Amino acid sequence: MGFSFTNFPYIRFNMPMITDSGALAAFCESLSGTPFITVDTEFMRETTYWPVLCLIQVAGPDDARAIDALAPGLDLAPLFDLFDDTSILKVFHAARQDLEIFYHLMGHLPSPLFDTQVAAMVCGFGDSVGYQTLVAKLTKARIDKSSRFTDWSLRPLSDRQISYALSDVTHLRDAYRKLAQKLEANGRESWLNEEMAILEAPETYDPDPHQTFRRIKSRGSSPRFLAILRELAAWRELEARNRDQPRNRILRDEALLEIAHHTPKTVGDLERTRGLGRKMAEGPAGARLLEAVKKGLAVDDADCPKPDHKPDMPRGLGPVIDLLRVLLKMKCDEGDVAQKLLASANDIELIAAFGEDADVRAMHGWRRELFGDDALKLRNGDVGFVIKNKHLTLMKPES
Repeated sequence: MGFSFTNFPYIRFNMPMITDSGALAAFCESLSGTPFITVDTEFMRETTYWPVLCLIQVAGPDDARAIDALAPGLDLAPLFDLFDDTSILKVFHAARQDLEIFYHLMGHLPSPLFDTQVAAMVCGFGDSVGYQTLVAKLTKARIDKSSRFTDWSLRPLSDRQISYALSDVTHLRDAYRKLAQKLEANGRESWLNEEMAILEAPETYDPDPHQTFRRIKSRGSSPRFLAILRELAAWRELEARNRDQPRNRILRDEALLEIAHHTPKTVGDLERTRGLGRKMAEGPAGARLLEAVKKGLAVDDADCPKPDHKPDMPRGLGPVIDLLRVLLKMKCDEGDVAQKLLASANDIELIAAFGEDADVRAMHGWRRELFGDDALKLRNGDVGFVIKNKHLTLMKPES
């Protein structure tokens, strides 16, 4: 079926983008008092550390507009005031990257927030369900995705591109309404609030540079190696922010790992690092890298990072873990909740090994009620699986 603007009758007459501050202020004023707005962004990040915001799409219950974030002289203050209005719910889908943008522009997050991807997991639509799939399941609408690879920094944007961008907030209105009804019906608002806490935490968008080394996959595990890697990764993180370049354009992970392993003391030692080069080794960056190595070597033994070690697992746990995985799937099907939300693979392994002493999310709160208690009973032999009427269920074993 070919694309037609008649697929989007509710945005048909609002195709021109908002490009001046007066029009933006008027649009935001028209949304004052509305119970919710839906929000999405289009941005570019291939060559920068910080996302380059290109387009902001906002919809109220009856209107939707695209805001040209690249328009010269555009003052986004009216939009930020709207985001600060706590009487209006801000609805996103997979909000993390959008919220990162607004956090750095505003200095804080919009509030209050609702993420339809998180809500969908709570309501049983699977792990990290995509927007197109969720909309299709909830509203039966089909979304044209032919403009998904648009370079949103180029101007002018076509009507088709703008319509595509607006569809990400217009269909979101109906998806939000459906999910809100489901949450009210199943009484899981508290589940959603617990999951939203991570998205609402400022530290999610302003990570400590000295913790970025944990993102780097490494076979090295000695505390001293990790102390050096921590200093090197922190230097790269701050350098990437200051230059507004991706981390790996400053220095690749492999180079950081090699430097941490070999602990160069001189420029001559440093320039032997693969992918570094003599020019960088002899320049200001090389001096700062050597200083980072020196800092890592000087950290007290007690203050060196500790490797993340899994506890030693008893032998023969495989079948128990497999049974707990079956239970997890059964409970998720019965409870209509995503597996990723209920228990992780690590949760399963630790419950199998340590039972009640496993300090994992699956053993607390609503997760324990839905899964954890029965997981313990199954692990301890207090219940077992039986098939009744072609369905798997739990039953106490016969004496």
